[in-house]
Amino acid sequence: MKVIIQIPCFNEAQTLPQTVAALPRSLTGVETLEYLVIDDGSSDATAEVAQGLGVHHVVRLAANGGLARAFVAGLDACIARGADIIVNTDADNQYCADDIALLVAPILAGRAQVVVGDRGVASHRDFSATKRRLQRMGSWVVSQAANTPIPDATSGFRALTRDAALHTVVLSEYSYTLETLIQAGARRTPIAHVAIRTNPPTRPSRLMSSLPHYLSHSGATIVRAYTLYRPLRVFFTLGFIFIALGLALGGRFLFYYAAGQGNGHVQSLILTAVLLIVGFQILLIGLVADLIGANRKMIEELLYRQRRADAAAAALVAAPAEQSSPAHMPTLHNGAD
Repeated sequence: MKVIIQIPCFNEAQTLPQTVAALPRSLTGVETLEYLVIDDGSSDATAEVAQGLGVHHVVRLAANGGLARAFVAGLDACIARGADIIVNTDADNQYCADDIALLVAPILAGRAQVVVGDRGVASHRDFSATKRRLQRMGSWVVSQAANTPIPDATSGFRALTRDAALHTVVLSEYSYTLETLIQAGARRTPIAHVAIRTNPPTRPSRLMSSLPHYLSHSGATIVRAYTLYRPLRVFFTLGFIFIALGLALGGRFLFYYAAGQGNGHVQSLILTAVLLIVGFQILLIGLVADLIGANRKMIEELLYRQRRADAAAAALVAAPAEQSSPAHMPTLHNGAD
């Protein structure tokens, strides 16, 4: 059993030493424990600091592409390096590293493939009242979209199996947290959550520069992901709303027409026709979107199989080198990729 803890970083030269120092050196039930830092095009010495700290792997991205891109790059790198379980944590030391064992435990026990750390957003001491309400509301929406209870959907402190990582496709350029949970729920991937602790903030959040910025980006991510994975439900709901409004107006017109007052309500009849036509068009769009969704599922399955084949090939190439070198130890060593 091999666990790799990945840390996406952007200009984290100051906070990274504290984060790495707090990481566990061993985990119960885990033979090999390694650390991987993703330098997302930092303009400071993040990569050099990571190498100086002796982390096992450093992945450098040529330009800053955002948290979602760095997260996916980390998954790909961890899979290529033979990780059975991947743990994601933040570089600002927000999450208590001692709780990594709690994240991994449900996976080792076979109860889940994705485990999310629950910060207790309803009562978190470092969150404002507005942020706590928004976090609860966002988690509830994602829970409905994923068809599974998720108390802290925006938590980046999470663990996932190799298979879950191979299935993960992130389209958002903002953040991966919401989209990946909706995606996992749509695949009926077993998801668990565990209560975790947090450390005092070391710097302001870079994802939430302002409330409107957070709402617009998070809302767009939820709507896009939900529509992508449940198009029939979305478009049929909208279509039936328009049809229901059209039928209501049509019924109103018939009532007045039967009372001999139909001449003064012709506009209701016109609006009824418009609403019914739009409603049926939306239903047809939903059918087309569902067919496209079936095609997307086949493409995702092909992508999963290709990723798995590439990872297996990489493991075969790496095997001779590992046999000729000392076994990996769950401790830090000097050097990086």
